[in-house]
Amino acid sequence: MSDRRQRSVTIFDVARASGVSYSTVSRVLNDFAFVKSTTRQKVLSAANELGYVANLQARSLAGGKSNIIGMLVPSLDNGYINVISKSIDEELSKAGYDLMVYTTHHKKGKEAQFVNTLTGGLSDGLLLMVPLIEDVRYLELLQLRNFPYVLIDQTDEAKKSTVVTSSNFQGSYEATRYLIDLGHKTIGFITGLMAIHSARERLAGYKAASQEGNIKFDERLIAEGDFHPTGGYKATQRLLEQRPKPTAIFASNDLSAFGAMDAIRNAGLEIPKDISVIGFDDIPQASTTFPKLTTVRQPLSEIGQTAVKLLLEHVSNPKIKARQVVLETSLIIRDSCRRVKRVKKEND
Repeated sequence: MSDRRQRSVTIFDVARASGVSYSTVSRVLNDFAFVKSTTRQKVLSAANELGYVANLQARSLAGGKSNIIGMLVPSLDNGYINVISKSIDEELSKAGYDLMVYTTHHKKGKEAQFVNTLTGGLSDGLLLMVPLIEDVRYLELLQLRNFPYVLIDQTDEAKKSTVVTSSNFQGSYEATRYLIDLGHKTIGFITGLMAIHSARERLAGYKAASQEGNIKFDERLIAEGDFHPTGGYKATQRLLEQRPKPTAIFASNDLSAFGAMDAIRNAGLEIPKDISVIGFDDIPQASTTFPKLTTVRQPLSEIGQTAVKLLLEHVSNPKIKARQVVLETSLIIRDSCRRVKRVKKEND
């Protein structure tokens, strides 16, 4: 196998060759417990065949660097995470780095546990995608060690972390204004997981646009979600029980919007004839669902690319100051919204 081919082998290649998730590959390569012996052998065989293990060993012995970047994600079943992860892996591969992925499933204590593992000489830097950061002490520890890391779609209230996010408030504001301009006055809103900064920003944008649009703000039109289709489905069921029913629903992300659309259809209503729907993210499925989803586009690939650029700058220069980068969103108008027809009064 040529040197060039060895350098291009990534954890994703091993995952594809062994037919398992790249999170499982990470666990096997780092000798974590709770992996079936058959799965472990399948991964190790694929890694050896591709030359990944030999390549990793050579790197770890050269200059004290592993040429590995660790990444924490909440799950792998999300188009938003997949698009960003793909762009991160591609950018790191160009720079001669491999990516090691751990899934937290937003379980308490897992973030701190994985951060401790990845910063113990296993990786040269760390990407934290939408982390809960329930315990800020691990951020403080990273800062104390001057260990390179970047937060993606989350914030650090102390402003000591490098952050890459998008204009969540503005995107939400513009989506809500769009619905108001279409004549909607009763607009339901499905929140995301409120421990995440972007979820709070999107709710704030919705509230601001509602207030400025001179429509009556009603807390009953806000239903708690969790960025997942099931949460969006249940939240929509609650919104449909309100009187008057909302004529539009704005979901904090596309997955929640998909759940909302299922709930609307199961209630015997049509989209957008009876209820308009807007999402947030513009994941690939948004343009293929029926009707095609109007949504707020985040520059997902650019988020991943920017996070890698900032992280590798920190790896090269440990004394670099923390930075906050906010990328612009844009409203993508498709087929899931319609103008509300004005009902004539008898004396019109």
